[in-house]
Amino acid sequence: MKAAHLLVRCLENEGVRFIYGIPGEENLDIMDALLGSSIRFITTRHEQGAAFMADVEGRLTGRAGVCLSTLGPGATNLVTGVADANMDHAPVVAIAGQAATNRLHKESHQVLDLVNLFLPITKYATQILNPEIIPEVVRKAFKVAQSEKPGAAFIEFPENLAPIDIEGAPLLAQSPTTPYPARHKLLQAAQIISEAEFPLILAGNGLVRSGHCDALVECAEKLNIPVVTTFMAKGAIPSSHPLSLGTVGLQAHDYVSCGFDRADVIICVGYDLVEYPPNQWHKTRDRKIIHVDSRPAEVDSHYIVASGVLGDFGVTLQELAGLSRPQRGDQHVKLRSAILRELQRATDDGGFPLKPQRIVADLRRALGPDDIVICDVGAHKLWMARMFPCEKPNTCIISNGFASMGIAVPGAVAAKLSFPQRKVVAVTGDAGFLMNSQEIETALRVNAPFVILIWNDASYGLIEWKQHIHFGRASHVKFNNPDFVTYAEAFGAKGYRVGSAEELLPTLQQALQQDTVAIIDCPVDYGENMKLTARLGEMVCPI
Repeated sequence: MKAAHLLVRCLENEGVRFIYGIPGEENLDIMDALLGSSIRFITTRHEQGAAFMADVEGRLTGRAGVCLSTLGPGATNLVTGVADANMDHAPVVAIAGQAATNRLHKESHQVLDLVNLFLPITKYATQILNPEIIPEVVRKAFKVAQSEKPGAAFIEFPENLAPIDIEGAPLLAQSPTTPYPARHKLLQAAQIISEAEFPLILAGNGLVRSGHCDALVECAEKLNIPVVTTFMAKGAIPSSHPLSLGTVGLQAHDYVSCGFDRADVIICVGYDLVEYPPNQWHKTRDRKIIHVDSRPAEVDSHYIVASGVLGDFGVTLQELAGLSRPQRGDQHVKLRSAILRELQRATDDGGFPLKPQRIVADLRRALGPDDIVICDVGAHKLWMARMFPCEKPNTCIISNGFASMGIAVPGAVAAKLSFPQRKVVAVTGDAGFLMNSQEIETALRVNAPFVILIWNDASYGLIEWKQHIHFGRASHVKFNNPDFVTYAEAFGAKGYRVGSAEELLPTLQQALQQDTVAIIDCPVDYGENMKLTARLGEMVCPI
């Protein structure tokens, strides 16, 4: 068989269902090999969109999403999405064509050193220099990408190797078993928890990746310890649970921060430091930190671990629940009540343009607990991350570590392809939307219907917010938008414009029933941003 066919067989062996990308001259043989494959190739309109699709598929499924490009500019267009996946620990394998090996040693048309380009933004980057190594390279790329902590891998495939006839077969796909935690470490952590006066659990994305969120809830219930989640771990404990203190991640002191202020022991479960820097929640550096994870803690002067328990999350949490003394009383109740009051502020406000709180509340009312929201980056992200309640993990996907604009629309395509039975909403600002809106055509062509909810303020709203905080004025953040309804219709999608606060919920409900892509233009009043900042500055903790 040709080397390109062997590559495709190896991808099939890894369980790949979709490859997102754009055909090019240097990947012609791969594209031809895919014609007879069980893998569905999703032709995108931009390589960045392809990388974001692979990123979101990897995060939602735990299996590496795959994106493909040609050499040079095609490969460089993958960079943002690949970097986003790597920093947010989403498993991705990116493959790029390359010029023939007989011209890589010199200045040549569209040739870049792609391996060195991708090395800083991946866990593994390599070049196939001999077709015989294809099975090993593919197996290693997936093994590295999918193992804790997951991330991106990159494979460069020169065009002159692809048509070579080769004998070979895929290698057995294997996954390592996470070991049990050491007994003496469990006892050490349990003693710290038992002696604590106000312990607090910080749940992170690693816990969601492990699939052991139920074990966290059972542990918290047995020990009567409240739980805070990072943006990326929303839903690890249901928002409606009485031990849930909501989401932490604002770069400001809010009610959730009050829990950290009071805590003497902070139990970090699957927490990646990139989710919310420790210096934001542990400024005093005097609390005892218990690190529960499958990997040792990252080095950080604000994250000095009193006890590290490494191993299977389910076993660790069950053992800690059995070995530790439960907390007495309901010290967290007053704090939870204050947080709920703050989150309910303006959720039924009738003002227009709509307040962020009203948009978030109506979106939640329109969706079921299993439905998926893909949130772009901008001012709306802070409101969604802080206020959108989730009952289940991986139902609100937020780009947080790399925080890249433009992820929502392509990410929603991947979410709908991966989970066609669930409703999907891309929540985006007007700026982020236009960065990858071309993928609307992709969604329509591959029959992936979803709703795009645009928070329209004709500005880079988050930057404007920061400018007002720092300088009391804005600078070069305003722009003009197209008519988004007409824009939607030009693609063959449905377009809606919200004209009052009362229109949003029925518009969402109608759009979610459409068997096509639907775009909702929703004017937003970001004057609430400064009001929120002022309230937080005046806030007094309730306990």
